[in-house]
Amino acid sequence: MKYKVENKKGQVVISFTISADEWEQAIESVYQKTKGKFSHVGFRKGHVPRKVLENAYGKAFFYEDAFNEAFPKYYYEVLDKETQIFPVDRPDVDVKSIDDSGVKFTATVTVKPEVELGEYKNLKIEKHVEKVEDKDIESELNKMADKNARMIVVEDRAVQNGDEVNLDYSGSVDGVKFEGGTAEKQTLEIGSGRFIPGFEEQLVGMKTGEEKDINVKFPENYHAENLKGKDAVFAVKINEIKYKQLPVIDDEFAKDVSEFDSLEQLKNDIRQKLEKQNEEAAERKFENEIIDKVTENAKVDVPKCMVETQIDSYIQEFEYTLSYQGIKLEDYVKYTNSSIDDLRKIYAERAEKTVKTRLVLEAVVKAENIEADDESIEKRIEEIAAQMGKTAEEIKKNFHSSEMDYIKNEVVSKKVVDFLKANN
Repeated sequence: MKYKVENKKGQVVISFTISADEWEQAIESVYQKTKGKFSHVGFRKGHVPRKVLENAYGKAFFYEDAFNEAFPKYYYEVLDKETQIFPVDRPDVDVKSIDDSGVKFTATVTVKPEVELGEYKNLKIEKHVEKVEDKDIESELNKMADKNARMIVVEDRAVQNGDEVNLDYSGSVDGVKFEGGTAEKQTLEIGSGRFIPGFEEQLVGMKTGEEKDINVKFPENYHAENLKGKDAVFAVKINEIKYKQLPVIDDEFAKDVSEFDSLEQLKNDIRQKLEKQNEEAAERKFENEIIDKVTENAKVDVPKCMVETQIDSYIQEFEYTLSYQGIKLEDYVKYTNSSIDDLRKIYAERAEKTVKTRLVLEAVVKAENIEADDESIEKRIEEIAAQMGKTAEEIKKNFHSSEMDYIKNEVVSKKVVDFLKANN
């Protein structure tokens, strides 16, 4: 096999010439693998000579299968030799000639683009850590109190905003009940906004056991097409009313909800945790601002195929998230009156930024000769082992090469971010 590599903007064209002998071997290989399925007059199935098949069906009878078998062999052979070629998409194959004398074809492949780095050091980006205020601690205490509140049954008054009611309801449009509009013993917090606008407000003032018709209008953007903008009537009955009784926030409260003996100790613990959260949030923001600026300063023509692949990844992640909620992607787009193409458009800008960022960081790694050293790899393996409750040696025994490559990429990714932070 002979080949020639021609570089074009964003692409590489590889011209292949397969000799007659190599082509004959490919054809014979396909014949030997497939001869068991052929039948012909005068021969037992699986014993038809190749020449008989070629005479009966044409000289090119095995060409397509032989080429499909030979192409990846020679294509990847070239990629192994030409390590500077980094394909980011499937090759576009064009057969120029194919006969007994051999095969000539080209493979045009989109490759990873060159990145022109801009300023990536001394960007003077500052990290700002939010100070923890007393009101932040009070807010956390109030959340804890709300979580530990008691629900008290109301006997002597009507529904108020903030109450939790147990109710039955049955909805209809033009006197006809609709799917999903009827339920019994449903719990609803008044003021939560969970129901259609106007529904919860009309429950205020009702008493336990009272029945009433509530008139509402479905929003124009409601997910069910048959209910959008429609006037509806809900027949409701209040079964029970409860209100939330919050505990007094004092030393006894601290003992009940934590391992501390006093409210002051609990406050100090909350302050420390909030300070740690603020520090971590500031660190993430600092990293993101640096990476965004370095990416913005660089120039690169991002291949469309890389963006499309990234969009595919986002769609798969979204579909996986929906499945945890028991929702299929096709049902989601139906309910939201959208399409997969609409989703792809939503993800397009984010995907392009993600791909560009990845390419730029790879360029920084190359420019600064950042590598995954043995010490860093070993440290990362120990971290993974600790998370799994195993030793590093136990982990390494079962490692595949792909897993080690993943760890090396993790180490390099951390090193390049650490480098950028240290130099900005």
